[in-house]
Amino acid sequence: MRREIYEAMMKAGKISRRNMLKGAAATGAVAAFSGVSTGVSVRPAWAAAHESLRAAILKIPGVGMGSPTDADWQKVGEMCMGPVKEVVAEGEFKGVELTFMGLNNQNLHNFLFRGFLKPWERYTGAKINWIDLAQADYNARLQQSIATGTVDFDILEMGAPFEGDVLGRGMASEMPGWVADIIDMDDYVDYLKAPVGTWNGKTHRVSIDGDCHTFAYRTDYFGPGSVTGRDVPKTWQEVNEITKALKGKTDPLTGLEAYGYLDPLKGWGGFGFYFIENRATAYVKKPGDPVWLFDPDTMKPLVNTPGWVQAIQDVMDLIAADVYPPDQINADPGTTAFQQFLAGTGSMLMWWGDVGSNARTSDTSVVGDVVGFGINPGSERYYDRATGQWVNEYNEAPNMAYIGWGIYVMATVDGDPKKKKAAWSAAAHLGGKDISLWASAYPSGFQPYRNSHFNYDEWEAAGYDRAFIEDYLGSNRDSYNHPNAAIEPRIPGIFQYYSVAEDELAKGFAGQYASAQETADAIAAAWEKITDQIGREQQLKLYRASLGL
Repeated sequence: MRREIYEAMMKAGKISRRNMLKGAAATGAVAAFSGVSTGVSVRPAWAAAHESLRAAILKIPGVGMGSPTDADWQKVGEMCMGPVKEVVAEGEFKGVELTFMGLNNQNLHNFLFRGFLKPWERYTGAKINWIDLAQADYNARLQQSIATGTVDFDILEMGAPFEGDVLGRGMASEMPGWVADIIDMDDYVDYLKAPVGTWNGKTHRVSIDGDCHTFAYRTDYFGPGSVTGRDVPKTWQEVNEITKALKGKTDPLTGLEAYGYLDPLKGWGGFGFYFIENRATAYVKKPGDPVWLFDPDTMKPLVNTPGWVQAIQDVMDLIAADVYPPDQINADPGTTAFQQFLAGTGSMLMWWGDVGSNARTSDTSVVGDVVGFGINPGSERYYDRATGQWVNEYNEAPNMAYIGWGIYVMATVDGDPKKKKAAWSAAAHLGGKDISLWASAYPSGFQPYRNSHFNYDEWEAAGYDRAFIEDYLGSNRDSYNHPNAAIEPRIPGIFQYYSVAEDELAKGFAGQYASAQETADAIAAAWEKITDQIGREQQLKLYRASLGL
């Protein structure tokens, strides 16, 4: 094919390098792209250049060289502009203004997006305005926009659990085919593929993250000669036992008080509920049964059944034993990860996987050399909701908390083809295959979510210790692929349920309820009201559909 024809097809969005190669291979014409074939293997020159690009961006700024800066984000964004340039002409969006709403947590999320998109703005001529939200404010701000119909943003950073609220109301634009092609959705780990990101058969999401909670622990606390002298705990029963036994001991890294597991006791705009879920899923998620939040026949909450009550009791036991760091009642999940665990306080933590990349590449981390990872601890027994009895068998159920952040374009741009293409090209740039590798390896707020992210050699070449990266990436991979993974339903109002649960848990942890059961009953009663307000029949229908029932 003549070069000028190839470039014209690329710019028109009628073909991509990926599909061009597929076609070339099918016709035996791949030599046109790769030079002379030896008959042994054929490797396009641009594919080698692509590997070189991935290696180059992973050296910015370099593992162990401190936290990346805005200059680094811009440099990575510029180097990863290739796929967008294939379908967007220089200056094509001059005069277009877009508004982007997302998080500003820990100087991540929107801060990186600004840097990644500055070269996109320079190339395309478009301008982006920003709405920055704290994690605790996110749900309320989004629900306000939904309730009032005042969508003042064109691009939205959002997690899949909100899809029932947003996609279910027809608020999002459908992804154009050229976007799906350049972001390579086939590379997503299986649990992020459809139906996640889709509604009524239409795709609306560019994934930029794959969420699950993993177990982070200090290696200097476990094993022969360590603080505990014990193996890494496999169950929540062991976690609580070890946490109590550490009282009065000294942290080997800081010389300060030693602490065990770090429960966040303060709410976080609904996101804190995931952390009681971590304990509960092992107690209530029966192998082979997708149900763990609501009864699939009545929509009745399961949150006040014995397994959930045990999870709440676990936390109350540690509060009563006075084994948490001072003022833990005011520690939200951001505190437990970034101000406590990474800073050297505590020995065990459940959090999203990006704690792993932060451990080795953030200025604030002191635990990079003494941190290990595993899946969500299990339990010595689980509660079978069908029989109403405890089963004395080991059970584990990793929590796929939040199903990952994604980029969504609002339907409000659909009437303006130029603005629509601009918004989707910005989303495609942020969700590109190469830029996502960098975001997985450095502090970003995101964790690995593509099959290609699990190439250990790439990470090792970037400067990560092989044993560390096998541990870190392995905990994510094993959680994603676990046969009893707990996946939350994409139903309307899910964060209304979570937020009110946080409120009631805070009362229980502060001693305002007489017991864990009374706390759980208060949550269940509040959830029943939400279900009735939304509409039980429709909610049950969507819930069952989300479970594949």
